[in-house]
Amino acid sequence: MGAALTESLSCTALHPTWLTDLETAPSPAEGWPLLATPVSAGFPTPADDTLERRLSLDEHLIRHPEATFLMRVQGNELREQGIQDGDLLIVDRAAAPSTGSLVVAVRAEQFCLARVGRDAQGQRVLHAAQNAPLEPGPAAATLTVWGVVRWNIHRLWPGRLSS
Repeated sequence: MGAALTESLSCTALHPTWLTDLETAPSPAEGWPLLATPVSAGFPTPADDTLERRLSLDEHLIRHPEATFLMRVQGNELREQGIQDGDLLIVDRAAAPSTGSLVVAVRAEQFCLARVGRDAQGQRVLHAAQNAPLEPGPAAATLTVWGVVRWNIHRLWPGRLSS
């Protein structure tokens, strides 16, 4: 069975000349190897031995380094939107929120995730995880947008991250 499983998982043949480059530990200062050929989410595509460039994750994910923070998600209220407990969010405090943006808001001195929307009059409102407007009241008056979520880093393999 192991051979059959291995055979069914091998979609493309790796070219030995660039496989060696991928096996060496990349230096974060130099960037991570970015292959020129995207991987297909459906039918297998031919392998390509072209290394497009080296990609710095800092440059790719962070526009405003001095105003960017990482936050860990707690809870599964946004699971249907692809955000799960333990995910790592990249939050940009310098980015302006727009309709549809996921934001970190401060309410009653606590952080919460909310989605920016518009009401019938076109005024900006923040929607809770269940896509309902946040309840009115004294706490809503002090609700402030702390930062815009630019990226969600989601773990795909089983198990929980300890850090």
